Amino acid sequence: MDSEDDMMDANDVESVDDGFFSGEIEDDDYSDGDYYDNDDVDDDDDGPDYDFMAEAVDDTDDLSFRFQQSYTVLKEEDILNRQEDDVTRVSTVLSITRVAASILLRHYNWSVSKVHDAWFADEDAVRKSVGLLDKQVVQFSNARELTCGICFESIPCDKIISAACGHPFCNTCWSGYISTTINDGPGCLMLRCPDPSCRAAVGQDMINLLAPGGDKEKYSRYLLRSYIEDNRKTKWCPAPGCEYAIDFAAGSGSFDVSCLCSHSFCWNCAEEAHRPVDCGTVTKWILKNSAESENMNWILANSKPCPKCKRPIEKNQGCMHITCTPPCKFEFCWLCLGAWSDHGERTGGFYACNRYEAAKQEGAYDESERRREMAKNSLERYTHYYERWASNQLSRQKALVDLHQMQTVHLEKLSDIHCTPESQLKFIAEAWLQIVECRRVLKWTYAYGFYLHEHEHAKRQFFEYLQGEAESGLERLHQCAEKELQQFLAADGPSKEFDEFRTKLAGLTSVTKNYFENLVRALENGLADVDSHGACSKTTSSKNASVSKGKGGKGKGGKTGGSSKNGDD
Repeated sequence: MDSEDDMMDANDVESVDDGFFSGEIEDDDYSDGDYYDNDDVDDDDDGPDYDFMAEAVDDTDDLSFRFQQSYTVLKEEDILNRQEDDVTRVSTVLSITRVAASILLRHYNWSVSKVHDAWFADEDAVRKSVGLLDKQVVQFSNARELTCGICFESIPCDKIISAACGHPFCNTCWSGYISTTINDGPGCLMLRCPDPSCRAAVGQDMINLLAPGGDKEKYSRYLLRSYIEDNRKTKWCPAPGCEYAIDFAAGSGSFDVSCLCSHSFCWNCAEEAHRPVDCGTVTKWILKNSAESENMNWILANSKPCPKCKRPIEKNQGCMHITCTPPCKFEFCWLCLGAWSDHGERTGGFYACNRYEAAKQEGAYDESERRREMAKNSLERYTHYYERWASNQLSRQKALVDLHQMQTVHLEKLSDIHCTPESQLKFIAEAWLQIVECRRVLKWTYAYGFYLHEHEHAKRQFFEYLQGEAESGLERLHQCAEKELQQFLAADGPSKEFDEFRTKLAGLTSVTKNYFENLVRALENGLADVDSHGACSKTTSSKNASVSKGKGGKGKGGKTGGSSKNGDD
């Protein structure tokens, strides 16, 4: 993908299925991982004509890349309600107090089914392991005073409190014990009787009775967080400062979720959303970006060790006479690494070395040069993909800023200028939402391409073709939303061209969505349409070739104002 020559012409690609770019792929083929709705894509778009979108411009129900949601975003109120509902269910079914039900649920990680299964299998074993005693271990005498088990002072009976076990402790000691445990962290949720030999559980009723106000609040927060953190189906949103949680439905096919705070992340690995790339590839890519291996590759590819002190030296200009830095100060020839005292006019002067050329012909430098060349090629390949990955990330961040400005400032301004309700201008926000999502997808396709095996030439060509088509469509959409909109923001009054702009932008949004849906499907399918010989599982239709070529060109979009520098250098 270093130049346009690397991109395949639509007529040369034999691995595009019939209907691939026209949106005619059967839903059954992607039933496991397909959560995109492709119903709004016209199957007969035969070029950059966007009139087919005229009737769908005002349809705001289908935003870019929307899918059947397989998760629920939970606010704090929702979490508390669910927690209370679970406690009520367990308390009702097992005929126990709500405090005891809460202790049971915490022990079994808030799984109602596990509580029921364990309880009805062996109630006595559950009570013993959890600390729910059905009778007191210690019986009080009729004395007016009892000895506290912590401070060992005689305390009036009305100031003595005990858990279900009956071990007596004074209010002051209980309060200190509970406060210390709460301040030690979430372990306070499994609080037991202070007696070392006793396993009786201490419930929230005693916390509310004896703990200071601040500690009660801490305990309640720990209890709330345990409902999310101990439950396998729920997780907190990893965005900084976000207090929402996600309840995920297993087996939905995709792990990408979007929180109400606008942060999208992968449920499985908690990294940012990275569909269509799998979590393993993302982990390897992030590790590679942060690893020291690329630094070593750069040193190996762009430097040579001093023959005397072995310190690596970079040469970026000048002649072949190199002087090492102090305290070494060894002078040598950059090409053959021999002492400079043995060089001069007889060896080729300052800009050549006939000793090196002779030794190279004899094979003396083959291994070191080979290693340096391999490191250089590896570094150049990694840099190619990383720069484009990072560039799309920056473009996505800028698109998010532009989207926010559009929603908070520009839509109202456009509504006033063109005398149009804001509800009829949502097609602009939808276009920006599409741009943001497509930048994310395009970014991760470069990580996918980096780890695509070099020997799979047919798959690589097909991948680069699909990527180029999608990127070209995205660049056109970004250009339209970013540049062409400006004239209408600067207008003094309504413009007849605004309706044409509306149709064009809505059409580009739909076409770009179509390209990226098919790119995502192809990558998630492992580019299975291409077999090991580069043949196609179906015959490419002339319709698809014309549609793809008409919309995607050669597959590389140039730079646009706020978009990425994804064009080749």
